[in-house]
Amino acid sequence: MVDVSQHELVPEHSVVDEDALDELLEEYDIGRTDLPKIKRADPALPDDAEVGDVIKIVRDSRTTDRSVTYRMVVE
Repeated sequence: MVDVSQHELVPEHSVVDEDALDELLEEYDIGRTDLPKIKRADPALPDDAEVGDVIKIVRDSRTTDRSVTYRMVVE
């Protein structure tokens, strides 16, 4: 079976620790539930991601070299 999360076209996904998350939410003056969502069943998620966690996704970008987005894991 193929591990989709290791494919070269899938961007890096990592779970954000609570301290970094608090700083992020404070910087943008938002709540955790205001973030875009990602389903727990998404094959690109790290194995240790649980519902309620926030995932940092780092993609290559032509204009900014790399693009960072955050998503909250939902069922």
